This record gives sequence, structure tokens and C-alpha cells, in this order.
Amino acid sequence: MLWVDTGRVILSKILGGLEQWGPEDEPLDTDIYDSGDRDEAAAFIAETSGELSKIAQQHGLKMLRHLLDMTQLEAADTLRSKRRLS
Repeated sequence: MLWVDTGRVILSKILGGLEQWGPEDEPLDTDIYDSGDRDEAAAFIAETSGELSKIAQQHGLKMLRHLLDMTQLEAADTLRSKRRLS
């Protein structure tokens, strides 16, 4: 299960599972994925994949970094193309 701590999803790999981060944290609500519009989703994906790409680079995960960079570019391109049409 994913747990949210002050707006960030915290994952901890412990013996192949995920660790709970305290009683004050709430489980991730799936309704969060139904809010917002297409542009907000693309912006979130671009930002998040950029951050994940940095983590992948720090740990020498070349292929994962490449895929995350491609994801970031695609999400940013989606936003740019929408703005060009407006």
C-alpha cells in the first residue's frame, strides 16, 4: 500500500514490501486520480517524471532514466501542443 506524508508518496522497501509510515499518515485515496483536467495531469507527470529521472541517474539506472526522460518530454510536449492550439 502507498502512504502519503505531507503530500509526498513515501515508499520503503522492507523485505520486498512497503512500510507504513506512522499512524497519522493516511492511505492514498484513489479519488485523487479523478480530479483535475488533462493539462494538470500532464504537468504533474512532467514534473514527477523529471524528479524520478534524477533519482534514477543518481543510482546508475540508465534505461529507467531514459524512459523517465522520454515520459517527461512527452508530457511537456502535450502541454506545448495544447497551448499552440489555443
